[in-house]
Amino acid sequence: MTAPDRPNPYPHPARLILILSLAPTIGLGIGRFAYALVLPDMRDSLSWSYSAAGFMNTVNAVGYLAGALTASPLIKRFGLARSVVWGTAACVASLALCALTGNFVALSFARLLAGVAAAAGFVGGGALAATIAQTRPARANFLLSLFYAGPGIGILASGLIAPYTLEAFGPGSWWIVWWALTALSLVMLAPLWLAPLGGNGEFDSAVRVKFSVRPVLIYLAAYFLFGAGYIAYMTFMIAYVRDGGGGASAQATFWGLIGVSAFVTPWVWRRVLALHRGGLATTIILGTNAIGAAIPIFGHSPILLAISALVFGVAFFAVVGSTTAFVRLNYPPAEWPAGIAAMTIAFGIGQTLGPIAVGAITDAVGSLSSALNVSAALLALGAILSAFQRKLTKI
Repeated sequence: MTAPDRPNPYPHPARLILILSLAPTIGLGIGRFAYALVLPDMRDSLSWSYSAAGFMNTVNAVGYLAGALTASPLIKRFGLARSVVWGTAACVASLALCALTGNFVALSFARLLAGVAAAAGFVGGGALAATIAQTRPARANFLLSLFYAGPGIGILASGLIAPYTLEAFGPGSWWIVWWALTALSLVMLAPLWLAPLGGNGEFDSAVRVKFSVRPVLIYLAAYFLFGAGYIAYMTFMIAYVRDGGGGASAQATFWGLIGVSAFVTPWVWRRVLALHRGGLATTIILGTNAIGAAIPIFGHSPILLAISALVFGVAFFAVVGSTTAFVRLNYPPAEWPAGIAAMTIAFGIGQTLGPIAVGAITDAVGSLSSALNVSAALLALGAILSAFQRKLTKI
């Protein structure tokens, strides 16, 4: 007599992963990126410089980097599901804090908290989504893609709320937007809180191995430039649209196009991501990202802005995927965690320095066009550098 099959602990994997995707929806799509939608009104109302405005995204990026570095011990202590739920709940709390005060220090703390908490939710959610997806090997890639669609959903949802709220309540209503986003996030948190994700999931950290930076130093530099370049675009682009005369509808459409385009990235880039030729895949995708960031330099035309949003959006989520593919194709499995960690650190430093540096340049020059010029130039330079990364022969 054969032993009975063990019951699948996740009988509805697609549904559970869709619920899990609410963690990056709140933590990244809303918690990080929605700030750009509120930034113009906050800057005007609170008399911020562009440097101060950029600092708010810099401190968020610092928090995210710190959260990513501490996610593993937190997950070991509390389990995957608890890290996801409590990390996401902390993101919601940070949104509420943004609505409660205009104090620069308090807002900086809120943005820092949002970064740390989003990293815990994203890392834990990604690991748990991978665990659930493995129960359906034939559909694993599709199931995982549901989780990584989360940030795009958040971008789309916040783009439909923030501009119209600002238009309805007028100048100085940035705090109402934060309350609206907090309410939306609370609704999204409920199914995440109630889902049977398993509160005692363990995170099995891989064996630590020595990782040599030297063979991929140029690739790490390219990823650093991506981190600095993309976040500058995402921080200041809504302000650029508004300064060009774009009202609530224009801002919502632009932001929504970025979010919508993120959904098609797995199909657009799947063959490119399979390229086993050093940094070629990253060069192609990052070059596309740079083109999208550069298009608004030629004017405020709605057509140009729409094309920019679509081109930029379809590429910028895929760049992260290209670096993961690079590590998987060039290193043995035992070295994947160390390789991905090195990429994450380079990216985190870039997105930490990017907003405040570009904000300072904008203050000095006096034009938001300079921010877009710098953003596009950083992305283009990153694409060029990654082209020089050769395939590693020792795997």
